[in-house]
Amino acid sequence: MKEYRVNRRAFLRRTTGAVSGLIAGPWVIPGWAYRAAGTVPPSERINVGLIGLGLMGRGHLRVLLGRKETQVLAVCDADRIRCEEGQRITDETYASARAKGSYRGCTAYTDYRQVLARADIDAVVIVTPDHWHALQSIDAARAGKDVYCEKPVSLTIQEGRELVQAIRRHGRVFQTGTQYRSIPTIRAVCEFVRRGGLGRLKGVFTIWGQYHIPTVGNSFVPLDPPLPAEPVPAGLDWELWVGPARWRPYNSAYHRNPPPGVVPWVFCEAFGAGPVTGYHSHAADVIQYALGQETSGPVEIIHPSSGRYPTLTCRYADGTLLHHVESWAQAKRLYPQVPSKARLEGLFGGLFVGERGWITSMSGSGPIELDPPELLQELQLNSRHVNIGANNHHANWLECIRTRRQPSSHEEIGHRSASLGHLVTVAYKLGRSLKWDPVREQFVNDDEANRLRARAMRPPWRL
Repeated sequence: MKEYRVNRRAFLRRTTGAVSGLIAGPWVIPGWAYRAAGTVPPSERINVGLIGLGLMGRGHLRVLLGRKETQVLAVCDADRIRCEEGQRITDETYASARAKGSYRGCTAYTDYRQVLARADIDAVVIVTPDHWHALQSIDAARAGKDVYCEKPVSLTIQEGRELVQAIRRHGRVFQTGTQYRSIPTIRAVCEFVRRGGLGRLKGVFTIWGQYHIPTVGNSFVPLDPPLPAEPVPAGLDWELWVGPARWRPYNSAYHRNPPPGVVPWVFCEAFGAGPVTGYHSHAADVIQYALGQETSGPVEIIHPSSGRYPTLTCRYADGTLLHHVESWAQAKRLYPQVPSKARLEGLFGGLFVGERGWITSMSGSGPIELDPPELLQELQLNSRHVNIGANNHHANWLECIRTRRQPSSHEEIGHRSASLGHLVTVAYKLGRSLKWDPVREQFVNDDEANRLRARAMRPPWRL
């Protein structure tokens, strides 16, 4: 646990601004962005509303303000302080690009439904806590908006499936915020593994560490510990912030200004999904892409209590095994397939070990690692360096809004990457192995597990 937590903090320091400069840095938009904005007539720009202005939301705002194709017309957050700051930044950014230096075209809202009610908004970017993702995405689709939604797209398997159905029913363009697959180096690794570059896979490995739960301790899954009620900060609509989740009184561990972290509420299962939120959705997306399973899933989740494998393992229909480990040191210690000389560090991807050698797809902690060296020649990479900022994830979404094609991380892919984490969570909660039907999306002959595929929403909210 100590090793994992230190590595993650170090990782976040090294990846400041990881999502195209999303989560950190001064509010400075480069001059080229202002000049580029003038090259697209207003009638051809995509009018966007941003829902959620925590650290990740602020990062998305920077991206949207720096793109010539978009015009931010609205920002929304249940916290009025955050919302008004986003409005100020938007107006000031656009004003600086105008000859007279004034602009008042961005409206601040505390209720996302007001954003969706605007006929002049084409698309929304949803960066709220996890318990809102599916509901807000579905409501946006019903309102005729295209959607970019941060990962994970759901808190339950049922939510994810209903989101997929709504996006398709209303003909919307949906992109999940799993941007690591859009980094050229990572895509090259995934395509190499996918087409059999390593031969038959002996094992795939990714990280699933423990989170610290306030008043409880460390846990593999999010929990819902009772926390003492504290005064609600001025400007925060806590009733709306909780929304469809189980009611909990306000506590600063969930939300405060300035934000205490990227996803401070992630430890609480009412609001977040623990490792699924923190990094596993990214890893699942990249790994299942490489395995050719990005629109499916495993057929068995094998708990370590079974004695078959030392850590929780997912088995796919073709026999591929995905082992979840708490650290890369643990992988080397427990699994003979992992070479002792393998240089492993990072999150948001995995390690693939096959008949012909091994290769990594992690981001933010160094270059792609592999062995034997000749695999690099077959990959035809100009560099092993993983440039996190060099991804086209937002650009791909915006282009697909124009062409009406499916983005690279469309709704089904987003649902399946989140679902893999939900399956692992259910196995950990029940403390036993599970059989899974990825077509019907049901646990096989297991009523107890199937009840955990869904959860009720707090009235009056519903999908």
